[in-house]
Amino acid sequence: MPHSVPHVNSFVPTCSPRSPGYPGFMDNTITLIGVGEMGAVFSHALLRTGHPVFPALRSTPAADAYERNPDPALALVTVGEDDLHSVLDDVPEAWRSRIGLIQNELLPRDWIRHGIESPTVAVVWFEKKPGRATRVIIPTPIAGPYAGMLVDALTSIGIAAEVISDEMLIDALVAKNLYILTANIAGLRTGGTVAELWDDHHPLATSVASEVLDIQDWLVGHPVDRERATAGMVEAFRGDPDHGTTGRSAPRRLERAIRHARKAGISTPVLIEIGREAGLRVGH
Repeated sequence: MPHSVPHVNSFVPTCSPRSPGYPGFMDNTITLIGVGEMGAVFSHALLRTGHPVFPALRSTPAADAYERNPDPALALVTVGEDDLHSVLDDVPEAWRSRIGLIQNELLPRDWIRHGIESPTVAVVWFEKKPGRATRVIIPTPIAGPYAGMLVDALTSIGIAAEVISDEMLIDALVAKNLYILTANIAGLRTGGTVAELWDDHHPLATSVASEVLDIQDWLVGHPVDRERATAGMVEAFRGDPDHGTTGRSAPRRLERAIRHARKAGISTPVLIEIGREAGLRVGH
């Protein structure tokens, strides 16, 4: 990013609550928790649509963030999935009805455990890497009380997004989880792109996807719509066929999937075999 990032434990408001030119300023401010690549995209989008943004680093104490902006329209959490639960543990009670989430591998159990009942959730289908332009794969579905706000913000900067009903959210999340986990896990064996995985290694891809969906059933608490999830995954494969299958997070995702399977008593022979090939400690 061209601008400097605040020092650790700092909190830097984009502008003052008393700045002129913002009628009803305190009614539309956003607290942004996490100032990484994805946070920068959402910050840009929200500013573009007139929402002053108060960014807080992941290490900023929650009390400091609350003091700076106690009554935001939305507290948007843009930290990675590995940091999500520690952040939500510290979220002020007053913000729990206005939380926004964008993480991968997200399901309702992840916010319910923190006493959050109805967050705004964006199932992000665009990618932002350091030094690269944002790349849209397919439109990003968003559900929850402030979905319209985020859709308007993203579309203002050319990122396709759409409001979906709360009833459609689980299907959207499972489709994204299936895409990430199938590509990452199968890709540990095949490498290459998602199109190559689906077209040239189809039996492997479908075997991995089947085991991933078994785990999703358990995590959701009821059988998911496998046909719809698979269709969403394939749509994303076709939307960005040259997308690489793996990244730094792939081994960690596989280990986490196997841990879930063991806890649930689910057999995942293909995942375990791939884990062994990758040199992971996956047991038997």
